[in-house]
Amino acid sequence: MTVPDSSAFGPTGPGSGSPVRLDGPWTHRDVAANGARFHIAELGDGPLVLLLHGFPQFWWTWRHQLTALADAGFRAVAMDLRGVGGSDRTPRGYDPANLALDITGVIRSLGEPDAALVGHDMGGYLAWTAAVMRPKLVRRLAVSSMPHPRRWRSSMLSDFAQSRAGSYIWGFQRPWVPERQLVADEAALVGRLIRDWSGPRTAEFPEDSALDVYRRAMCIPSTAHCSIEPYRWMVRSLARPDGIQFNRRMKRPVRVPTLHLHGSLDPAVRTRSAAGSGQYVEAPYRWRLFDGLGHFPHEEDPVGFSTELINWLKDPEPDR
Repeated sequence: MTVPDSSAFGPTGPGSGSPVRLDGPWTHRDVAANGARFHIAELGDGPLVLLLHGFPQFWWTWRHQLTALADAGFRAVAMDLRGVGGSDRTPRGYDPANLALDITGVIRSLGEPDAALVGHDMGGYLAWTAAVMRPKLVRRLAVSSMPHPRRWRSSMLSDFAQSRAGSYIWGFQRPWVPERQLVADEAALVGRLIRDWSGPRTAEFPEDSALDVYRRAMCIPSTAHCSIEPYRWMVRSLARPDGIQFNRRMKRPVRVPTLHLHGSLDPAVRTRSAAGSGQYVEAPYRWRLFDGLGHFPHEEDPVGFSTELINWLKDPEPDR
């Protein structure tokens, strides 16, 4: 794989040849929020559904859901989180409270009163956070492959099996080394991580061409560092006042209908770690376990995932 010369177009360059603004039925543009600029891909009209990617990916992970949601009558928007894809790479601001304000700021910048948040992995962690911090801006919440932040914290500290499964997060605490490992050999580690965290391989995912897309995006300067910074905060703040304050803040229950999605064979986030998150939701809560899928159910089985999500979004009584 040849990594394009990012200096020719930058992380927010035109669609042709850009590793981030990939062609499709969607429209690319930038929006300002929370003191930074964020790249989004959007498609469709209707109630806003804001899609939040995880690590080590960017907005393109939601390519299947963008079209499915638009066809179902929603305004589907996938954003690049701070420091990733086509969004600004700021020197600071990677704590979950600030990243959640990025998300709610994008909702306001899009001119919408609220949104249904759909988050995967780190995007799910931030979706949980946004639903607690700015509940009036979150209409519904759907989280995939990530426990509630308090559940994540307790599992990583008290469950040896989950701590071992999340060993990559402990490894991220080293200075400089993780960044170099992520981009070495044209970001080969990104491809390995996605393969290792996926369920039994299918013909659809993870195909080599998709892995190449994620590898190219990680090679954009500063992306590796910015991708790792939220995980560094999650661990280094455990005993710091800001981390203790955040953990206390997340005691406030989620009070919007919540759909929790998980792959039964997820090797990065164990099922029992995620399954205890319902205790933090004081609203209709629906748990959906995808049998035989790994950490990326929205890409491993895009039709099944999209169908489950859309049916729930359209259900006027989601507690049934």
